[in-house]
Formats: sequence, structure tokens, C-alpha cells
Amino acid sequence: MKDDLEKYIRQCMQNEREGQLKIYQLFSPVLYGICLKYMKNEDDAKDVFQEAFIVVFQKINQFKFEGSFEGWMKRIFINKLIEALNKKKKESFFLDVFDPDTDFIEEQELDIPPIEQEKLLEYIRDLPDQYRTVFNLYVFEKMKHKEIAELLKISEGTSKSNLNRAKRILQKRILSIKNFKTA
Repeated sequence: MKDDLEKYIRQCMQNEREGQLKIYQLFSPVLYGICLKYMKNEDDAKDVFQEAFIVVFQKINQFKFEGSFEGWMKRIFINKLIEALNKKKKESFFLDVFDPDTDFIEEQELDIPPIEQEKLLEYIRDLPDQYRTVFNLYVFEKMKHKEIAELLKISEGTSKSNLNRAKRILQKRILSIKNFKTA
């Protein structure tokens, strides 16, 4: 598989359609899933997905065969997703609204009962843009608050605050559904 992947990447570097198709087929499910997590609706997710793949193929000659190719592509996709979210807002997408006197910033594990994956992804998609983005970067991309803050041009405190707010919203939605089912 690794040899085939290198072959496909090299084909893409030569602008060969066969390599592009293979790369698309191999990685599109994962990358489209990432787009769905960050965008509010499927149309927006599809738009960013298409634009990001174009960027991948335009910049593929910059890939140095060091580290994970999938990770390299994910970084392009995440940057494109954040760019798209920022474009949707006239002003800055993330306002640095962290207030140390009122915002709870300590990491907390929340007691959330099990839930179907599809339902959870729906709830995540319903989060406000800034909470959803920080939540996804932290939970799914395993980024640290410092990295998130640099990427989104916010403070670490705002990143922590947005994550905690996202968790609280998700907890309330999940608990309300669980309570409704058991009532």
C-alpha cells in the first residue's frame, strides 16, 4: 500500500489523472467526513471539500515524503475549512471573548451517556461555528489549545472557553434526549 501511495503521489506530481483519481478514492471518505464535522450543512462541506482537493493537487509538489501524506492533506483541509468559516463572517470569525472572571477554563470530563455516532455528529454540527471548530480541532485533530489559538488567532483562554462551552451544549442536548427517552 505504501509503495502504491508513493506511486500515486508521484503520478499527481506529474499531473496524471490516474494518480489523482486514486488519491481521491483513497482519502475522500475521511476528508469529506472532516468537512462535514466543521461545516453547518452538506452543501458548504461539499464546496470546501472540492476547493481543498484542488489545493492538494496544486501543492502536491510541496509534499516531501516526510511524515504522513494523510496528515499533510488534513492540514490543507483544516486550513481551507477555517478560511471558509472566516469568509462567512464579515468580521473576525473568532472574537477573543474570554473573560477570566466569568469563563470556566479548567478541563473537565463531563458525564455524558453513550449516544449513536450519527446523532452525536448532528449535535456537533449544530454547535455555533466557533465552538464547533475548537471542539473538532481539540477532540478529533488532537491539537493542543496553544496550537488552536495560533491557528485561529485567538487566546488559549478563548480556545479553552469555547471547548468547555461546546462540551456543555453537547451534554445538555444528549441528557435532554436521554431524559426524554426514559420519561
